[in-house]
Amino acid sequence: MIPIFNRKRRRNLSSFQVIIISFLLLILVGAGLLTLPVSSKSGEFTSFFDALFTATSATCVTGLVVKDTATYWSVFGQSVILTLIQIGGMGVITIGLTVMRASGMKIGLWHRSTMQNSIAAHHVGGMVRFTGFIVKTTIIIEVIGAVLLFPVFYSEFGVIKGIRLSVFHSVSAFCNAGFDLMGERGQFSSLTSYSGNIYLNIVIMLLIIFGGIGFMVWNDIKTFKFRLKRYSLQSKIVLLTSLLLIVLPALYFFINEFRHLPLEERITGSFFQSVTTRTAGFNTLDLASMRESGISIMIVLMLVGGSPGSTAGGMKTVTFAVLFLSAITVFRRKRDVQCFKKRISEETVRSAGVVFFMYLVLFFASGIIISRTEHLPMLTCLFETSSAIGTVGLTLGITTKLSALSKVILMLLMFFGRVGGLTLIYAALPSSGSSKSRQPLEEISIG
Repeated sequence: MIPIFNRKRRRNLSSFQVIIISFLLLILVGAGLLTLPVSSKSGEFTSFFDALFTATSATCVTGLVVKDTATYWSVFGQSVILTLIQIGGMGVITIGLTVMRASGMKIGLWHRSTMQNSIAAHHVGGMVRFTGFIVKTTIIIEVIGAVLLFPVFYSEFGVIKGIRLSVFHSVSAFCNAGFDLMGERGQFSSLTSYSGNIYLNIVIMLLIIFGGIGFMVWNDIKTFKFRLKRYSLQSKIVLLTSLLLIVLPALYFFINEFRHLPLEERITGSFFQSVTTRTAGFNTLDLASMRESGISIMIVLMLVGGSPGSTAGGMKTVTFAVLFLSAITVFRRKRDVQCFKKRISEETVRSAGVVFFMYLVLFFASGIIISRTEHLPMLTCLFETSSAIGTVGLTLGITTKLSALSKVILMLLMFFGRVGGLTLIYAALPSSGSSKSRQPLEEISIG
């Protein structure tokens, strides 16, 4: 059984600390396995630092790599990476509770509370049932994705390898990981050789979107089907924000980028880059050839990321939407932040502001450090740091060339982006409790 779920060991740990320790242990175990000779195609030991970077990227479902996944790692090594992606995507706590449930162990309130914090759920009730729902939904969608991808890979690689590639890319896409096995066509080439395959592009995009909208949205879809009015406020915000963050950037990319491509490939490529930038990490077109304005838009999209309780990272679509609605509220001089005829709590607005501030500071400060250390253009470094903290995995080709210090920074950003800023803060700082006393009020000027 997972040690952190042991009653004696969890006695003095908060649920937030357990979440962090779980991810750390998974990363270390994965790194240890990847250092073994059996994990590399050459049969040699891999340096622990490179293995640690790969394990961190896989567990945090990012996709930044220092070794090409297809050409460097053996089938065993690729299986380890895929396992880390799967566990990291669904969440270590989710897997832990699933194992406990299957083994007949009692799942107490503490376990349910930890699961609630792990997926940012609103209520502790129904967590055991919801855990089962997450596992079933993940398996069903990934199996369907693999079946849909199989005809493409079968026609080129045969049955056995076709199955392996289909499963790997289906899991990687749904978990928004961005790892690929296309390196044999050119190291670190991602899916660029399939830029003209509209069918594969659509399947990968759908898997990315399905994984990125969150399991709470899927629960509403299962419960209420197409009766959108009965969806929770969060589901409505997620779906609307996700739609806008896909369509509007795709429209910009179509008008201003990729003009040299045929019309169908240009449309598909524009939508694919818009979708994958929101934490997936695959790319079908040469990102280095894009204009600085296009790169800047991708940086913003990477920082926003996916939705709460999903396989994606980033500051989350709901955070972005709440900040936007808060600004609209101030502009219109209203008292409460509202959306779909519902009021959003002040605590939620404050939390959104804190998350945005943390992401902005870490992404920008890390970009400055890497730019100064590596003597690289600032925009290129900001693209790399936003990709890391948003757990995206896209790169302009500098990851493998970075120094150890810069790679450590990227690992820390990936970890921060996956477990969540508030989780780290709550784990590090003890709760001060609620206080009825309040300090005197004095007005200050803003703007």
